[in-house]
Amino acid sequence: MKLNNIEHIFFDLDHTLWDFDKNSALTFEYIFKLNSIEIDLSKFLEVYVPVNFKYWENYRKNLVSKEKLRYGRLKDSFEALSYNLSDKDIAKLSNDYILYLSEYNHLLDGGLEALDYLSDKYKLHIITNGFDEVQHKKMKNANILNYFETITTSEEAGVKKPHPTIFEMSLKKAKALPAKSVMIGDNYEADIEGAAAFGLHTIYFDYYNKSIYKDIIGLNNLKKINQFL
Repeated sequence: MKLNNIEHIFFDLDHTLWDFDKNSALTFEYIFKLNSIEIDLSKFLEVYVPVNFKYWENYRKNLVSKEKLRYGRLKDSFEALSYNLSDKDIAKLSNDYILYLSEYNHLLDGGLEALDYLSDKYKLHIITNGFDEVQHKKMKNANILNYFETITTSEEAGVKKPHPTIFEMSLKKAKALPAKSVMIGDNYEADIEGAAAFGLHTIYFDYYNKSIYKDIIGLNNLKKINQFL
């Protein structure tokens, strides 16, 4: 099923184009060595990934601050593993993680091909709940910054997806109409429900193969984007 009369494509970044899990793991591997943290990386990530997911969910709901997210996800993970670190050490790791995360630039399979395909037909944009100082660096180092006409972050908008204000701001910057726009993202609540509520078409990027498409368009590899656009 092709979507017709579309002019603008809005992408989420993390877990949609940018391979967050792989790049994050590489970052932890590096900063653990840098700070002489002797811990099994796979065991750490097994604990950290769901902890981080929960912190981001609470951050999206304004239940924790950016600072609490950055610090708390590490403190909780190390405590769960009974690995003792001082608050100063955790703060150092938190800062190092943000500093080095954007140095890794792996994209998800099919991402670059999708951007090449779509950029010839549509105007492309980013809407992200990620932090300003990191997201632009990620895109620049991954050599995809030039594909996008506008970038809207939650820090800039003052609210996070799925709040309608961030979609309103992004469409205004892009000079786009909701009915002629598509949102592509991996978070069902933030990207799909949020965009649909504001009148955009949506394509759910099923990053974790949840297969919860219901009555929406979904795919698990961006190479398949030509089926819909």
